[in-house]
Amino acid sequence: MRSLRFISAEALVSHPLLAQGSLDSVAHNLYPLLFKASYLLEQAEVTRAVLGCWPLEEFRLAALLGPSTDHPEDLRDRACRTCLEACVRGLADHVLQGGSRWLRVADLTGIRDVQVQRCPCRRALGRWGRTELLARTCCELQAEPCMGRRSTEVFADLFVTEGNFEVVVQALQPSGPAPLQVRCLSFRADSLSPGQLLHVLGLAKPGGLRKLEVVHNVRLNAGHVQQLLAQVGFPQLVSLTLPTRAFDVPATYTPIPEGEDSLLSSIAWELSQMTRLTELSVAFSTLTGKIQTLLSPLRTPLRALDLANCALNHADMAFLADCAHAAHLEVLDLSGHNLVHLYPSTFFRLLRRASQTLRALTLEECSIADSHVGMLILGLSPCRQLQEFRFLGNPLSAQALQRLFTALCELPELRRIEFPVPKDCYPEGTAYPQDELAVSKFDQQKYNAIAEELHAVLLRANREDIEASTPVFGSFDPDIQETSNELGTFLLQAFKTALENFSRALKQVE
Repeated sequence: MRSLRFISAEALVSHPLLAQGSLDSVAHNLYPLLFKASYLLEQAEVTRAVLGCWPLEEFRLAALLGPSTDHPEDLRDRACRTCLEACVRGLADHVLQGGSRWLRVADLTGIRDVQVQRCPCRRALGRWGRTELLARTCCELQAEPCMGRRSTEVFADLFVTEGNFEVVVQALQPSGPAPLQVRCLSFRADSLSPGQLLHVLGLAKPGGLRKLEVVHNVRLNAGHVQQLLAQVGFPQLVSLTLPTRAFDVPATYTPIPEGEDSLLSSIAWELSQMTRLTELSVAFSTLTGKIQTLLSPLRTPLRALDLANCALNHADMAFLADCAHAAHLEVLDLSGHNLVHLYPSTFFRLLRRASQTLRALTLEECSIADSHVGMLILGLSPCRQLQEFRFLGNPLSAQALQRLFTALCELPELRRIEFPVPKDCYPEGTAYPQDELAVSKFDQQKYNAIAEELHAVLLRANREDIEASTPVFGSFDPDIQETSNELGTFLLQAFKTALENFSRALKQVE
C-alpha cells in the first residue's frame, strides 16, 4: 500500500510545471519520493528536473526504483526509454550547473531488461542503448568548459559492439577533465575484434569489474583468452562468460607432445587469481578431458557453471561429480551431453552432491528418452531447492512428460519448467537433435491438447505456482533483440570474408 507521502508526491508530479517550480522548497529527504513518483507516472521533465537539482551526494537508481515502505511496487524492470533518457539528461544538467550541491556518485546499474514493458510509453531502452546514451552524453560534456568543477562518478553496465565502440572509447578516454567519470561494473562485448576488446576493456578500469560477458561474434581463441586475463586482469571479477570456441588453440601454437596443455594451464592459473570468481560460462567450447585442468586450480567454489555443448567425456563428469564445486552449485547447464545414457552414475552423483544448493538445472538436447525418465526422477528427487528445470529438445512422449511432471510436483521450490514439444507431435521417425526448421514443424493442435493435460497434472497437485512453457526458439534475450540488425550485418560480412578467403585459397591451389 502506498503511503500518504507517496500519494502526495504523485499528486505534485502530476502537475509538471508546478513540480519543477517547487523543487527548491522541497525537503531534501523527499527527493527520492519525487523521483520514483515521476518515473512511475512517466513525467520525464520532472524526472530530469529532480535529478538536475539532486541535493544528496548519491543517486542510486536501483535502490530508488525498488520496493520501499512508501511504495512497495518494484519498478526496476521498467527500462523505460523516456524516463532513462530523462535521467541521463538530468545528470548532465546537474554537473553543468555546478553550485554547492555536488552529486558524488550516480549509480545507473540494476535495471532489469524484460520482454514486455509496463511503462506508459511501452518503449524500452536496452543495455546497448543505455551505454550509447551515456557515452554520447559524456562526450558532449567533455566539450564543455569545466574549470574547477568536481567530477561525478557514474557506475554503469556497459554493452559494447562495433556500432558504439568509438563513442564508448571516447567517453572512457577523455582528452581532458571530464564532468562524468564512467566506472564499469559489468561489461558485455559482442561483434568486436580481439584487439578492440582488449583496448576498450583496458580503458574500462577492469580492476573494479564484477561481471564480464564476451559473447557470440567476438572471435577469441585460447591465446586471446590467456592474453586477456594476463594483460588486463580482473581481481574483483565474480562472473565470466566466454564465447563459442574460446579454448581452441591458435594456429601458431605448438602443443607439447604427450604433455599438459600449457596454454589451458596458464588460463586456469589466471582464473585462480580471481578469488571472487563464482560464475563461469564456457558453453560451446571443446573441453574433452580438460575440465579438471581448467577448474581444479580455482580457489573459490563455483555457484554457477555452464558447460553446455563442451563435448565432456567420462573423466570430465567424474571430476565434476567429486570436485569441491559440486556441493556449492546453484546454477548448472550440461546441455548437449548424453548424460543419462553414457554417464548415469557420475551424473546422478553430481546431482546428489549439488542437491542442497541447486536452484536451476538445464539439460537441453541431452537425448533423454522415455526409457530414462525413471532414472531422471530418482536423480532429481533429492534436489529439494530446485526452482527452474529446463529440458527442451529431448525426445520425450506425452506419457513420459506426464510421469515426469507428476514427480516434479513433489519439488517444493520449483516454479518454472521448460519442456520439449512431445515427440508425438512430430512425424514418425523425426531425428534428434533437431535443427531450427525441423523443431518448428509440429502439430500445434496436438501440442495444445498435451500441454493442457500437463497443466492439469499441476492443478491436481495444487501446483498452480509452477509456470510450464515450451519456448521453441529459446527464451527472450533482450541483448540479442536490441542488436539483431547490427549482428546480422556482422555475420554477413564475416561470411563474405570467409568466401573471399576460400576463393583465394582455391586460386593458389590452381
